Amino acid sequence: MDLLKTLHLPKGEAICYSGYREGQSPDNGIYPTYDEIMEDLRILEKNWTYLRLYDCTKHAETVLKVIKKEKLHFKVMLGAYIGAERNNFGCPWGAIYSDEQLQLNKKSNLMQIRKLIKLANIYPQIVFSLSAGNEATVDWTDHYVPVDKVIRYVRLIKKYTKQPVTYCDNYVPWYDKLKPLVDEVDFISIHTYPVWEYKNIHEAMGYTKQNFDKIAQRYPHKPVVITEAGWATNSNGRGINPDNVSEEFQSIYYNDLMKWSKKENVIIFVFEAFDESWKGSIEPLEPEKHWGLYTVDWKPKKVMRIAPNY
Repeated sequence: MDLLKTLHLPKGEAICYSGYREGQSPDNGIYPTYDEIMEDLRILEKNWTYLRLYDCTKHAETVLKVIKKEKLHFKVMLGAYIGAERNNFGCPWGAIYSDEQLQLNKKSNLMQIRKLIKLANIYPQIVFSLSAGNEATVDWTDHYVPVDKVIRYVRLIKKYTKQPVTYCDNYVPWYDKLKPLVDEVDFISIHTYPVWEYKNIHEAMGYTKQNFDKIAQRYPHKPVVITEAGWATNSNGRGINPDNVSEEFQSIYYNDLMKWSKKENVIIFVFEAFDESWKGSIEPLEPEKHWGLYTVDWKPKKVMRIAPNY
């Protein structure tokens, strides 16, 4: 099912956007300025129509202000970032919190949901869809939220907004664990990362299609969107073989994604616009830091320096 056609929205390419520069992060509470975000969006407006934002912090507020004031053409999928409400003993890097912290997270999550609702209603012409969370139910997550609670958040958002509502997660839980959520959301949002699953570039596109088809065929009555798919350009070996990542491989995968997206009318939010140096460990080659199509200081990687072949 073609979501853009269903929502009467224009065709266009989609990308995940976080504008944090060196020394900035949601963790330290230092956010990009109006001018910094405008500089980013002037770069992105040349190629993309749809942006995905992950939370409702000052960063998202500024992005929405810039789009409105500067009369930019972007449409935004706005998300609420929900933190752990239950310990996940299966998380490989640890996700154990005190009871007090879990209670604080529940209060913070509700505040995030309310902020999402508020921004959706302030910017109804810009925000075209809403997400009730990100990767909070997959087995390895460090911010686990039970499915029944995600359903409650979806219902709350739908009660007070007019935009379509979804929830974004890895494709695996959508097949079974998130089945109770399917009838609650307006469309299904999946993530697929072949390189995290030890696939090489020759296997990548086939594996992406397999992940997508598995969910689309299971729920033919619901539109399915890919809200994250991408290829890292560096790795220190943590979870990804360094030989399996490069700007060349990123360029190949991106172009293959776009060809398939256009052919099958599948919306794909490419992960991501700019490298995020604040993520992951302190090691500079930590793969979490290197998914951007541009570096953290706005230099285009190979995929953006060559003419597209799709």
